[in-house]
Amino acid sequence: MELITLISIATAAALAWPQAEMAHQRIILLPSANGSTSAVVVNGADGEHLLNKPYASLDIMPSGSTQEVMLSESDVRARYAQLLEAQPPRPQSFQLYFASGSDSQLTPESAKVLAGLQSYLQSRPSPEVTVIGHTDRTGSASINDALSLKRAQSVRELIRQSGIATDNMPALGRGSREPLAFSEQDSLNRRVEIHVR
Repeated sequence: MELITLISIATAAALAWPQAEMAHQRIILLPSANGSTSAVVVNGADGEHLLNKPYASLDIMPSGSTQEVMLSESDVRARYAQLLEAQPPRPQSFQLYFASGSDSQLTPESAKVLAGLQSYLQSRPSPEVTVIGHTDRTGSASINDALSLKRAQSVRELIRQSGIATDNMPALGRGSREPLAFSEQDSLNRRVEIHVR
């Protein structure tokens, strides 16, 4: 009997299984969606093993001993196609930028991103979406808090107008607390982040 664990992570982690509960397991490190380096440390009866390359694989026997397995991307895709297809879509993030002081006027580039976001959301069954507004550092904290929330609510409304249910879609305002750039009026800070899971 073989239990397959497909791991797709962006940071190192340590995994251990109690020997009594274990069947033959195979651990395969999948590549990260954005191409960044990922790794996992697997603890077996014979010590720790680092998997740090895409499709690096390790078999763990019922005794807890381990054995490296050489698998290619095509091997993994052919053998585990059903498991790979059953995975939920990976989280995606989008950013929309606003004109200075506006809670509804997107930059021309962001209008195009919005259209892509709307299409993406329509293709996803029951996505979990969070909308977070931000401002630059001009103005008072109370004004920026209100403006960032209005931006998030404006984007949520644009999403709703494209036919996506927004009843359980939180819209949050962070004011100027989480800048991407540190100059006072930088346009990168006048944004709404949309996180889709």
